[in-house]
Amino acid sequence: MQEIERKFLVLSQDYKKQAFQKEKIVQGFLSRHPERTVRVRIKGSKAFLTIKGKSSDGGVSRFEWEKEILVTEAEALFDLCEPGRITKIRHLVKMGKHVFEVDEFHGENEGLTVAEIELTAADEAFDSPEWLGEEVTGDSRYYNSQLSRIPYTCWNK
Repeated sequence: MQEIERKFLVLSQDYKKQAFQKEKIVQGFLSRHPERTVRVRIKGSKAFLTIKGKSSDGGVSRFEWEKEILVTEAEALFDLCEPGRITKIRHLVKMGKHVFEVDEFHGENEGLTVAEIELTAADEAFDSPEWLGEEVTGDSRYYNSQLSRIPYTCWNK
């Protein structure tokens, strides 16, 4: 399955008032190879194993395969993950016919908030909320796999 999404920095916490749902996410990476990542994630009360292919030019689309697994399996797989775990709260915000996934990072990525929107085409139009900031879609520093290696708090700002 091809995933098409765009990623943006978030300017304020106004999205929290608009969110209709929020969940804690903890994830680790079994592989962070540039050609493919293999992620283990516990999201709320469910767990998933996800394989993502290399991003297209500009980072807008890539292959994604995901399978639900038992939480106990995910917890066991965390022991095999590469160093660096991602912890975040995901807020879902409906805007027009789309839903923004706004990730408020914690731990070593504290202070970073990123919004993603999944689209049916790279050039699909969408409503832009006032709290949406600079687009960082193609900037690999903001990929979760990279944030697990070089956390936001370690960046030279």
